[in-house]
Amino acid sequence: MDIPLVVIEVNGGFSIPDEPKIKAHIKIIDNGSGQLNFASDSGNIYDGNAGIEVRGAYSAMLPQKPYGFETRNAISENLNVSLLGMPEENDWILLANYNDKSFLRNALAGHIFRGMGHYAPRTRHCEVIVNSSYDGIYVLTEKIKRDKNRVDIARLEENENYGDYVTGGYIFKTDYYSDENSWISNYPPFDRPDGRVHFVYYYPKPDLITAYQKRYLQDYVDSFEKALYGPDFKSPVRGYAAYIDVNSFRDYFILSEVSRNVDAYKKSRYLFKDRDSKGGLIHSGPPWDYDWAWKDIWDCHMFTNTDGSGWAYKVNECDVWPTPPVYMSRLLQDEHFANNLKQRYVSLRESFLSTESLFAYIDSVTTYLGNAQKRHYTRWDILGENVGAPEVGYIPTTFNTEIGKFKNWIETRLSWLDSNMPGDANGPLSLSEQKEITLRLFPNPANELVYIESNEPVNRIEILQVSGVRMLLIQDKNIHSTGINVSEFPPGLYLVQIVFQSGERISRKLIIN
Repeated sequence: MDIPLVVIEVNGGFSIPDEPKIKAHIKIIDNGSGQLNFASDSGNIYDGNAGIEVRGAYSAMLPQKPYGFETRNAISENLNVSLLGMPEENDWILLANYNDKSFLRNALAGHIFRGMGHYAPRTRHCEVIVNSSYDGIYVLTEKIKRDKNRVDIARLEENENYGDYVTGGYIFKTDYYSDENSWISNYPPFDRPDGRVHFVYYYPKPDLITAYQKRYLQDYVDSFEKALYGPDFKSPVRGYAAYIDVNSFRDYFILSEVSRNVDAYKKSRYLFKDRDSKGGLIHSGPPWDYDWAWKDIWDCHMFTNTDGSGWAYKVNECDVWPTPPVYMSRLLQDEHFANNLKQRYVSLRESFLSTESLFAYIDSVTTYLGNAQKRHYTRWDILGENVGAPEVGYIPTTFNTEIGKFKNWIETRLSWLDSNMPGDANGPLSLSEQKEITLRLFPNPANELVYIESNEPVNRIEILQVSGVRMLLIQDKNIHSTGINVSEFPPGLYLVQIVFQSGERISRKLIIN
């Protein structure tokens, strides 16, 4: 083998199950550029214990199985290691390529999102042998996880249910769900009012996240959605920009539409939020699950188009499941967001998102896999067959024509986007140019806890009844976030007056049920 080789031997020679993980021994061999790697070689990258299982939903039903594995020590504890130049961790994914004959769809998505300045799981192409059986080309990938080298947000412990601690970090997503691992948004999609959007807890895990932490995250997301769908949604102070990292949503949109990913908004769509002391806004990403992207497929009508047209974010025009939120539809109603989007897209198209730059990346990976792909397609004789995602049009019979089709699709898609991307590249960007104070007060209405968060330090918080009777006074310096117990306050309308360190004052109405 002339690319890295992963050799998996399951204890007892058993087949790898779809959970729970079973014990195995893994060797990863990489003798360097120009050198061959043999299964009999010592594991010079990794040679040790692991727990491994089949992973994925649809992909797990295909003949080439995807795997998730943990590197472990001699007593089966997690062991953080660096694999093929990727930072130390213990959770790894081996993505199969039965549904991606180019071997590039997931890797290219990560390459683009990292180039935009965001985290995306790092990838390395490799070949895999399982229980002495050659299994083809895989993509060794970082699992999405809270970690300083992955999703870099604060660790959230079970006893951290107050103050700045409870504000993060969190990872959640839209994905397949159960009643036990998710909650329902209070805002059905306006283009599909009978739909219900479910958010799935990811970090902390559903069985570890506390009731207080669930309530905080639900309240924060609800307040964001209330601001987004409310009449003042364009306001930098009262609108959506007070709750989200706008640029991450903009860049996630660009990636999702460049690839026209059918799953970008409804499934494996991750979001994360750090503590308020570390920024505290919801970020869109990291990207995951792009093997159904970058091609025309028989699915919702916009994904069958062979002329490069169609918007992935309009997927609710079809009866898809899970039901995705319509954040992008609403964000694009703000001309400032649309202008920001257009300017960013134009700038990227002149740099690493240029057709030439993308093709150079594709060519480099294709050359790297030149010999390995022959072995892969000897093992999996599927060139010329419509396997995996049901593709529209002809099915290439050689690897080179598969790559040619892949490039043609990208070129056609980019040409359509160049002419149709919303916004004015020369228009005003008032949201990004605003230097106003950002203030969040949620939930509102409240009945137990109300949270006050700001990007500027607060010196004084006063809560008054409309009659003028003071109910609460907090005087402190450098408050950025606090939770206030209002469970003993009589139901009614209140006025919250906030004085910032700068001397600026902001008042908000608060309803207590």
